[in-house]
Amino acid sequence: MPLFFADNTPFATGYQSNVYYEPTPQERKARLILRVAIEGIQTQAMVDTGGLYFFCMPSLARDLGLDEADAIGDHTVIFREERVRGKLHRLNLIIFAEEGEDAQLDTTAFVPSAHYENVPELPSILGLEGCLDRMRFAFDPLTDIFYFGPTG
Repeated sequence: MPLFFADNTPFATGYQSNVYYEPTPQERKARLILRVAIEGIQTQAMVDTGGLYFFCMPSLARDLGLDEADAIGDHTVIFREERVRGKLHRLNLIIFAEEGEDAQLDTTAFVPSAHYENVPELPSILGLEGCLDRMRFAFDPLTDIFYFGPTG
């Protein structure tokens, strides 16, 4: 992996390629989609450096069997210009490496309340705060590679 600091310590210890998805007529924004596992369930998640937490889509939360009684708190986020209430959970996230080491993160996950029906079925979202801020990462648009590694 060619990403190193000046003292030759690695910036990145793993990477994924082919993560950039062009806009489509249905979804007008380009997306970075990573292959991940959350509590052992393999799925995909979108990178959103302006987002909070790991935004766990309702279908994934059901598959994980998350119980509101086990939540670590309540929270409200703005999702697609709408206030969404939900619960916070601590979950283990793995970002798979094609080469190098997988990134394992202890994340704060936001799960919309069960009665909230307006969340569209999208891949879950890797927000910056409480999720991506627990590792180093970089994206090279020329090679379509997402690099990642531990923070320390």
